[in-house]
Amino acid sequence: MEKSIESIWKEGFLNSDEFIAPKLNDLYNKKSEHIVDKFTRMFKINLIAIVGGSFVIMGMAWAVDIPYMGIGFFIMLNILAFFNFKLMKGLNNIDKNVNSYQYLKTFDSWLKEMVSINQKFARILYPLIFLSLVAGFWFGSFGGDIPGDTLVNNLTTRYPDTVLVLGVPYYLWLGAIVIMIVLAFAAGRIYRWDLNIVYGQVIKKLNEILADMEELRA
Repeated sequence: MEKSIESIWKEGFLNSDEFIAPKLNDLYNKKSEHIVDKFTRMFKINLIAIVGGSFVIMGMAWAVDIPYMGIGFFIMLNILAFFNFKLMKGLNNIDKNVNSYQYLKTFDSWLKEMVSINQKFARILYPLIFLSLVAGFWFGSFGGDIPGDTLVNNLTTRYPDTVLVLGVPYYLWLGAIVIMIVLAFAAGRIYRWDLNIVYGQVIKKLNEILADMEELRA
């Protein structure tokens, strides 16, 4: 009985002796290299944009007299970029001498590890970014009046029985703590949403290629 096209395709992918195997393997090798190279370029450009953005935010914060916010954002964004530049070095350790399936599986493992680490880091990063925003508006410019003190004076004048904790109304503390907790819990989803916006199409293509390969290997 003659072989079906499907069986020839599958055997060609698995058996290097088949006529179709070299072409098929070459096709997947090119696809594998393309998808990894594309992600690597996007990842590097994104990190450079984060570092550049930290300087832009710093300058804008200084221009509108909220330098504390600029300093906080600058530190957090550069720490984020630093850790991810270190993670990116893992891409250089992927063995390119293996077949395209193993190459993509290794890259996929690195990608999942990178996402997991960034999700954990986001649980700290997002609450700290919120604190930077609060600090920027609370403390105002260097050496000037402190807007936060003005706010507290107005509140205590209007509500003299307000309980203060370290000079700040307790409900402001509670509000800040609640927001930070919510941000910490939602950080994973927020990061996934951001990841999907930037790399969604590349990750989708990676999953499709891996699915095709695994189906052919079955």
